[in-house]
Amino acid sequence: MSLTSRVGRAAALFTLLMATPALAEGKKVTLSQAFQSMLYLPLYVAIDEGFFTQQGLDLTKETAGAPTVALSAVISGSAQFSIHGPEWTAIAASKGAPVNIIANVVNGAAVWIATSPDFKFNGIKDIKGQKVITGLMPTTSTSLFMKLLKENGMDAKTDVEMIQVAIGTEPGPFVAKQADIAVMYEPGLDQAVAKGMKVVFGFPKTYGAYAFSAVTARNDVDPDTAQRVVNGMEMAMRFMTKNEAKTVEIAKKEFPTLDPAVVEAAVKRMLADGVYPPSVDITPEALKVSMDTQIALGNLSGQPDYKSFVVRKYIEPALAMK
Repeated sequence: MSLTSRVGRAAALFTLLMATPALAEGKKVTLSQAFQSMLYLPLYVAIDEGFFTQQGLDLTKETAGAPTVALSAVISGSAQFSIHGPEWTAIAASKGAPVNIIANVVNGAAVWIATSPDFKFNGIKDIKGQKVITGLMPTTSTSLFMKLLKENGMDAKTDVEMIQVAIGTEPGPFVAKQADIAVMYEPGLDQAVAKGMKVVFGFPKTYGAYAFSAVTARNDVDPDTAQRVVNGMEMAMRFMTKNEAKTVEIAKKEFPTLDPAVVEAAVKRMLADGVYPPSVDITPEALKVSMDTQIALGNLSGQPDYKSFVVRKYIEPALAMK
């Protein structure tokens, strides 16, 4: 091979390497999550498996303690991205905040209803007149429960007695028999199941595709950085669909204080029920179902415009990755 050819090939290889995100210089980026939550497992998989690093990012994860605080970090510019329910982003956008959503994180209504083992449950109307442990509002689990009651001709204020407790503490009063029914997220659900409680109703299978959690960014976010974040999340979701055992292992690492059996059961349930999405895609239908809950509760006056609210210019290249 001539020197000219070798130089040409070397130059081409250099250009390719420089264009490859996996080998690009690490871009520093901050992502604020509402909570350390099992719902955000795709994020932790992306971090632990090095997918953000492969995309040329040096990502710092911060925990805000509340969705509104995480979102405020993005609006103020102290974080470039946040993860929480898209309803918070929609509410902020409706009030003029320059924010939208750029990637799916949770695509199922990750809420379940459990009862004590001897409670006879044949349908939602069996709940009428009962005490129910729910999360302290505002939270999606309680919002969905109230919407479900309304859809079945019941009123949350008069037809049930809701005992609202801090989110994540539902298993305590439920197992202590303060009520025979509880509306729960994971891993609280499987913590209760481990104590003999039974799952009688699943919102994921009832509602289907439901934009439950998403990545939020400002409208003026650096496009290259945003694309790398979305790519990393896409890689994580593809990994999770094919590597259940490794996904469970990562979850156990991220939640070391929880019973490993509970973590495994929770992750497997959410994978089986389609809570964790197979990709970062957010469909118009999934967004509509999610926002309908907020409209029904009076938090939103109408549906956000899908074309401007969901930034597909980042989603589509991620979906096209080989």
